Amino acid sequence: MTSALPYANGDIHIGHLVEYVFTDIYVRFLKITGRDVIYVCASDAHGVPIEINASRKGLTPQQLVSEFHKRHYDDFSRFEVGFDEFYTTDSPENQKHCEIIYGRAKEQGHIAQRDIEQFFCDSCKRFLPDRYIKGICPKCGAPDQYGDVCESCGAIYRPTELSEARCSLCGASPALRTSKHLFFRLEDFSEFLKDWTSAPGRLQDEVRVFVNTWIDQGLKDWDISRDGPYFGFKIPGEQDKYFYVWLDAPVGYIAATEHYCMDKTDRSVGDYWLNHDSDVEIHHFIGKDIAYFHTLFWPAMLKSAGYRLPSAVHVHGFLTIESRKMSKSRGTFITARQFADNIHPWYLRYYYATKLNDSIDDVDLNIEEFVNRTNAELVNNITNLISRSIGFLNKRLDSRLGSLPEGSGEFQASALALMDEAFNDYSNLKISAATRKILAISDMANNHVQQAEPWSSVKTDPEKARNDLTLAINCIKLIIIGLKPILPSYCAK
Repeated sequence: MTSALPYANGDIHIGHLVEYVFTDIYVRFLKITGRDVIYVCASDAHGVPIEINASRKGLTPQQLVSEFHKRHYDDFSRFEVGFDEFYTTDSPENQKHCEIIYGRAKEQGHIAQRDIEQFFCDSCKRFLPDRYIKGICPKCGAPDQYGDVCESCGAIYRPTELSEARCSLCGASPALRTSKHLFFRLEDFSEFLKDWTSAPGRLQDEVRVFVNTWIDQGLKDWDISRDGPYFGFKIPGEQDKYFYVWLDAPVGYIAATEHYCMDKTDRSVGDYWLNHDSDVEIHHFIGKDIAYFHTLFWPAMLKSAGYRLPSAVHVHGFLTIESRKMSKSRGTFITARQFADNIHPWYLRYYYATKLNDSIDDVDLNIEEFVNRTNAELVNNITNLISRSIGFLNKRLDSRLGSLPEGSGEFQASALALMDEAFNDYSNLKISAATRKILAISDMANNHVQQAEPWSSVKTDPEKARNDLTLAINCIKLIIIGLKPILPSYCAK
């Protein structure tokens, strides 16, 4: 199981957390139900932004990556994201697998070489990578878009297709210069990708539709090289050429798996990524902004090199706050660290869980709903049930359970049926539906306690009070098991 690799050039914010909490909940569910699963991730550690930011801070790129790698891991830990391995793409394992994948693609004729025109900033004295060029989208006309993908319409294009292009470092208009580049011939894999993306369960229906549209429109060769200076891996056999960060970033999934295997198990990376006869499944959780890379480039790269292909790519939407994008100017850009310093992280995990499902729709953080839902459901409903039921048994009935009340068979069957439904919801990534089933068990138990009135019956029939509380506490056991993937430390507490 993987989540997208966080870029080691800035702090994790609560929008990023949607994906990691989603993946973590699913991983914890699989582990609790006996599945053999590892959750691997890594810092995305290459590219010009890291190089330039490090220079501004008087650091080496490696020092900057190390700083953010630690900050990211600390933030994820506070939100109980339980990676089995959190590695880095700037690693010998990653370089090895990048060179293997590139070498095999080249041997099979899937690498093309040609001269291209690209933007060069005379002021900055360098070729400009895609993310350091901004201009008007050639497809929809949206202003201030990056040189590789439009955040407004999702179009993919070359930087030279932008109108009114400018260097985002200094604002100058860049000039075109010619340079030799290497391309991955993505069109060679059109038929394979059509079949691969159409397999049942591989992609959500809405994702499959726009991926097939991209394929039908004709796949373009993918520029996998960048000119120096560039913080990344040098391309074997080339002079001053480096692998584009988007080639080595997803390979980080493989490198992280290998590092996990070396440190924590007697398995090998080949057991996960090379043995096609085993029953291993590989699942990627990603945002919809990087679906193009994970559903086209990445499987084509793996196919060309003989690696195992992903079993499923789970695409999710973005986080909005009050139905709008996060904004620094409006004060709604909140880092994970800022949130955790002020509010217990498990409240956000619970709120996200009530919103998450196998859909690419955006997740909205409505502040009023967040407060009301947390208080009504997690505090006043579930926590209150636990506190008053177990608290009463401890104070008045010697902390000892009794028997389940006679005539409660239908109640028990209903509670267990809700647990079965929650299990199926988790299995199908319908986390929000699972939380509703768990909450329904809590509602049943609260109603039972309210009607049984053990605080009254304890005076005349303490065993009846004990048995009524025993039924409620059996429900609490179900609730805690059901909530454990969402709120591990809460449930332990």
